[in-house]
Amino acid sequence: MLYRLYAVKDFAALYAIEETCFDHPFRFSAGYLRKLIANPRAAVWIAEEDGVMAGFAIVKWSEEEPGRKIAYIETIEVAPSWRGRGIGGALLRHIEDSALAVEATHIWLHVDAENSPAICLYEAQGYTCESRQEHFYPRGRAALIYAKPLLTGTKNVS
Repeated sequence: MLYRLYAVKDFAALYAIEETCFDHPFRFSAGYLRKLIANPRAAVWIAEEDGVMAGFAIVKWSEEEPGRKIAYIETIEVAPSWRGRGIGGALLRHIEDSALAVEATHIWLHVDAENSPAICLYEAQGYTCESRQEHFYPRGRAALIYAKPLLTGTKNVS
């Protein structure tokens, strides 16, 4: 599996995965995804094999106060036919490395409280559940908020 940063030519395949992974009203719109990707404070990682996109992940960061950056995982998505091969975990490590590269000290995310495979992935990678937010997702679904401190000077092994 090849892991690389996003290129403009990737958008159609990336959005096809979004449409496969999430039904309306849970999926991002094409316009919103384009906005996320264009953010200069974001990194988008692609997983592909033989030119076929298997998944992608988006992380963005902000400076909460001078000298303190926090990263937020927007999404990690793996096409159903590619699941169970460690791709989600590898994408997670790549976006953590991108957050470390900009010296983010923490990384966090929202995850659907009913998405047990994603919850297992985050917990296996050292994320802890810090709170629950009711009615975060459409149709009144709750989100769990997970976070992890990032240790500067380290790099994840993929």
